[in-house]
Amino acid sequence: MNWWQAVVLGIVEGITEFLPVSSTGHLRIVEHLMGFQTKGAGMTAFTAIIQVGAIIAAIIYFWRDIVRIVVAWVSGVLHSDARMNPDYILGWGVIIGSIPVAVVGLAFKSAIEGPLASIWVVAGALILWSLVMLLADRRKSLQRSMHDVTLVDAVIIGLFQALSPLFPGVSRSGATISAGLFRGFNRPDATRLSFFMGIPALVAAGAYEALGSAGDITASSRILLSGGSGVIGWGPTVIATIVSLVVAYFSIAWLLKFVSSNKFTGFIWYRVIVGALLLVLAATGMMSV
Repeated sequence: MNWWQAVVLGIVEGITEFLPVSSTGHLRIVEHLMGFQTKGAGMTAFTAIIQVGAIIAAIIYFWRDIVRIVVAWVSGVLHSDARMNPDYILGWGVIIGSIPVAVVGLAFKSAIEGPLASIWVVAGALILWSLVMLLADRRKSLQRSMHDVTLVDAVIIGLFQALSPLFPGVSRSGATISAGLFRGFNRPDATRLSFFMGIPALVAAGAYEALGSAGDITASSRILLSGGSGVIGWGPTVIATIVSLVVAYFSIAWLLKFVSSNKFTGFIWYRVIVGALLLVLAATGMMSV
C-alpha cells in the first residue's frame, strides 16, 4: 500500500463512519478498485485499526458532553437527590443501549466475519434498510429532545444498533438514527443520540478488533522489511488512522449542522445507488463476494 492509497482510504473511513451510508460498503468498493484482497487478513486488520481514528474523533468532538454525562451518572449513583438530572438517565441509557450490540457481536462473531460479510449482504442491507430510513424520516411528530430520553428509548435504540454488525450495510448510524426518529426525537437530537449510544460500542469493538488484528499488520511489516511483498505494514496504517481521525471530526460537525435543517432523503437515495452498484459489481464478477 502506497501512502496516497492510505490517505484515500483514511478519507473514505473518516467520511462514512458516522454517516448513515455504511462505511463497510464504501471501503470494500475503494479497496477493490485499488486492487487489494478485501477479505485478506492484512486488509481486515487495516480496516479495524483505522476505524479507531474515527472513534477518537467522536470522543474529542463530544468530550464535554461525555464528561457531563459521566459526572451526572456518577453523582446519581452516589446521591439519590441527583437522579432527577436528565443526564443521569441518559448515562444509564447509554450503558443499557450498548449491551445488545456487544452480545450480538460476540455471539455471532464467526457468522459476522464469514457469510454475513458477503457483498450480497452488504448491498441488500443498504437497499432494504433505506426503506426503513424512509419510513422513519417521514414521521411527522419529531418533538422530543435529549432531555426526554428514557430507558425504554435506550433499549429500542440499542436493539436497532445490534442489527449493524449482523448486516453491515444497515450501518450503525443508519440503524440508531432511524430508531431515534421512530421514537419521536427531532433529527439533530436523534443524530446526537446515535453518537452517544454508539461511542461505547465502537470503542469496545474497535479496541477488540485492533488488538486482535495487530499481529497481521506486524507480520505484514516484517515481510516488507525482509524485502518481500507485504500487504500493508504499519506506516500506511498509521497514516490512514490519522487521516480518518481528522476527516471524521469535520464529518461529524458537518452532519450535525446538516440535519438541523434537512431530512435524510439524500442519504437514502445515495444508499440505494451504492447498494445497486455493489449488486452489479458482484453479479458481473467484478468484485469478490
